[in-house]
Amino acid sequence: MLLKKIAWFLWKIWFYTLILIVILVLSPFLIVSLSTDKFYRFFFILARIWAHCVFYGTGFTKKVLVKQKFDPRRSYILTANHTSMMDIMLMLILVKNPFVFVGKKELAKLPIFGYFYKKACILVDRSSAVSRQKTMIAAAQKLANGLSVCIFPEGGVPDDESVVLDEFKDGAFRLAIDFEIPVVPMTFVGLKKMFPFRFFAGYPGKVLIHQHPFVETKGLTQRDKPQLKEEVREMILKPLLWHESV
Repeated sequence: MLLKKIAWFLWKIWFYTLILIVILVLSPFLIVSLSTDKFYRFFFILARIWAHCVFYGTGFTKKVLVKQKFDPRRSYILTANHTSMMDIMLMLILVKNPFVFVGKKELAKLPIFGYFYKKACILVDRSSAVSRQKTMIAAAQKLANGLSVCIFPEGGVPDDESVVLDEFKDGAFRLAIDFEIPVVPMTFVGLKKMFPFRFFAGYPGKVLIHQHPFVETKGLTQRDKPQLKEEVREMILKPLLWHESV
């Protein structure tokens, strides 16, 4: 057991070290790319390079089951189950359309990474109604500028690891209906065990991703939001339940 803990410790330390190494190497370009919104697409390319280096450099590979391909001319609301820090890397690897994350403000406190995180993401304090409202306004502005938005609709990672998929918040679906843009449901299978937030746990391996058919919202109103939310949740949940049962 001691050897396992040492291996977990070294592996997780390598993960955080790799994050910092790649950020430091790219930092001159990252700083320039974040100096103005005009350069955001350049920043997004750098972020995807960073994600590839961290994901594969930590020993992971992926298998993606794609039901529908992205249109590079469209904006989307990107959604997935959220159980791991590796979810961020996976989303950047999978989606070539430039997008911004809506993420919790606590990550902005991390050294070095936090500086770029708060510059590039829309931060939200889930405990504050005012903060949530400001987040929706900021996300709407990004959509109006032609970007996509990624929101993990569970609103965070449940402390109870037995929860397969937590209940969804409304924000992602409100935005999708307001802008009449598709919701893209994705299911990340296995990361809860392969790379949990617990430090002394996890292992490298192949991550299975289900990229589901897009859910169109044209013609929907906010009255349709509960049904839309439930439809997307069911699509994400189904592969999780299937893999839990085998």
